[in-house]
Amino acid sequence: MTRSFHAIPCGEETLAATLDTASGTTALLIVSGGNEIRSGAHNGMASLAMQICEQGFPVLRYDRRGIGESSGQNDGFLSSAADIAAAARFLREKQQAQKIVAFGNCDAATALALFGSEAGIDGYILANPWVIEPSGEAEPDKPTMSSAAIRSRYWDRIKNPRTIIDLLSGKIDLKKLAKGLKQASRSDENSALSLRLGSALSGLEQHVQILLAKRDTTARAFLAAWNSADYETLRQENKISIETLDSASHSFADTDAKNWLTGKLLGALRSA
Repeated sequence: MTRSFHAIPCGEETLAATLDTASGTTALLIVSGGNEIRSGAHNGMASLAMQICEQGFPVLRYDRRGIGESSGQNDGFLSSAADIAAAARFLREKQQAQKIVAFGNCDAATALALFGSEAGIDGYILANPWVIEPSGEAEPDKPTMSSAAIRSRYWDRIKNPRTIIDLLSGKIDLKKLAKGLKQASRSDENSALSLRLGSALSGLEQHVQILLAKRDTTARAFLAAWNSADYETLRQENKISIETLDSASHSFADTDAKNWLTGKLLGALRSA
């Protein structure tokens, strides 16, 4: 195994990238979510890449334009089509990858669903896809949870005996509780982003595996969209597999979650 650093051309800019080489002809492309650099939180993605590479699969990670060591302006995940395509092209040319399985968490998962087809991705592992729109209130970047996601969270709390104790002891803010219940009672309408994601998923011909940390807020919001009428046709197509882990860790940070995620990625690479 060899780890090397590269500058991948992307239009007039360059993407800072790290390639872990291996003998396999199926490669993993890791797309970072949010404004996270390619090493991941607490070096998590770098560690994951090493584990995957040790099993014989090359792995490429990169910083999106305007993030980390990459040049250019950060225009967000909805402007990352060129970044994904440039990274995939580099993997084929530099590593001679015959197949590319791509993994992304959060908005990187959504970006892959939206733009992966243009990049020629052969398989998708999408974790906790992002479907939450800005609230439109005083803080435009503040996300709004769907009513179904809020109800799911409250139901989990109600089932916990500790909640009753906290309520009686005054540890739970009654004003916040009332506000949350009001939000939970709203009728649900899928965001424009969730509708766009559903359309993109329906158009993908390659295998798509969705991984959810089922107690994570982002995962709850996606599940609410998935179970809605807007996704009914996609559910009936049975071409997307969804697997859940009983965890609240959005980034699969604890040991059990890390092992679960690694196993799912290796399974997808071996069957690609």
